[in-house]
Amino acid sequence: MNLKNRNLISISDYNKEEYLYILKLAEDFEKNPVQDVAKGKVVATLFFEPSTRTRLSFESAVCRMGAKVIGFSDASNSSTAKGESLADTIRTVSCYADLIVMRHPLEGAARVASEVATVPVINAGDGANQHPTQCMLDLYSIMKTQGTLDNLNIAMVGDLKYGRTVHSLVEAMSNFNTTFHLVSPESLKLPSQVKMHIKRKNLKYFQYTEIPDVMDKVDILYMTRVQRERFLDIQDYEKVKNSYVLDKSMLINCKPNMKVLHPLPRVNEIATNVDATPQAYYFQQAQNGVYVRQALIAAILGLK
Repeated sequence: MNLKNRNLISISDYNKEEYLYILKLAEDFEKNPVQDVAKGKVVATLFFEPSTRTRLSFESAVCRMGAKVIGFSDASNSSTAKGESLADTIRTVSCYADLIVMRHPLEGAARVASEVATVPVINAGDGANQHPTQCMLDLYSIMKTQGTLDNLNIAMVGDLKYGRTVHSLVEAMSNFNTTFHLVSPESLKLPSQVKMHIKRKNLKYFQYTEIPDVMDKVDILYMTRVQRERFLDIQDYEKVKNSYVLDKSMLINCKPNMKVLHPLPRVNEIATNVDATPQAYYFQQAQNGVYVRQALIAAILGLK
């Protein structure tokens, strides 16, 4: 499997076999996280939008592989604050790094970056569009907890309209004969263009407005926060911000293998009393991000 110099902008840039190859590499990195395979390489992390887990897990992955990190965590610290175009920023940074990891608030910005960069680009989130590396670590977490990616029932809960992690995961899991259970307020339903991935594979999906309706049916409960930053009208946000709160008492009827995932950060959509339950997996999920991002960096730089 050769992924050298391949961009990862959308989860559709890779196919099912390539997902599985990355997950196999991630398993290798989990067994041995410190591998000096990228010594002499430089990775640029360009975060035009706030991030904790994605940025730090990428930088942790780079450091554990013996490479160096350059970049910024705030657009105000870059020349875009002076009016430089995104294209010019990317062309310049391409001169300094072997790989660019970028997060940007505008949908499509990562694709634009990949078209002008002279080194590979990994999309670390572009607006409400895609978050393919989060999707990869979600796949890894599902496989680790269920032993398979095939024939599972997955519930997506919360902001399905703007949630880029949900959009990427639906697209990827449509390759594995998944049954989808979509739980959201009417105003935050999964967009029709994302549902098309399910329909093209002739898979089943069901829509709900309440979490208890899916608790006894699913193997994975994928919680998401309602993202204030995606709303143009604050009143629209206020109407739906507390739509779903998962509490320990709601886990009574769940399947024995069921795990709760969340891309984090959480606000109040998972009560802290869930954290100590056997179903809670979201912090391990975050840890898995390091191994998966090590695998992606290694594959794209042609090191594995």
